[in-house]
Amino acid sequence: VIQCIEQMAGGEVFVPKIPSMKITDLAETVAPECDIRYLGIRPGEKLHEALISEDEARHAVEFDNYYVVKPTLVTWDVDDWKEGRPVPDRFSYTSDQNPMQVDRAEIAAIIDSL
Repeated sequence: VIQCIEQMAGGEVFVPKIPSMKITDLAETVAPECDIRYLGIRPGEKLHEALISEDEARHAVEFDNYYVVKPTLVTWDVDDWKEGRPVPDRFSYTSDQNPMQVDRAEIAAIIDSL
């Protein structure tokens, strides 16, 4: 957060490149003795989180550890994001397409480290 504050010019959205996990893996790791009931998807719910949509990707640039979605209406004169790499056409960053997936063993290791 501090790094983003130091880098921002105004209006950007910073999207970190972080691992995704299945909520069922999290639940089974945290409370293996609990009953899990699958009720199905409800109206308005979604199965995967979209952190950058195809539409937003037109204004996004990639860095090693994060993406920056630049504002569509720029009120400042500086292109602070020229070091970033443009994302490919039709790019989206979603939980189901994230190459970094955390499994149950990794979730347990994270919990144990707290």
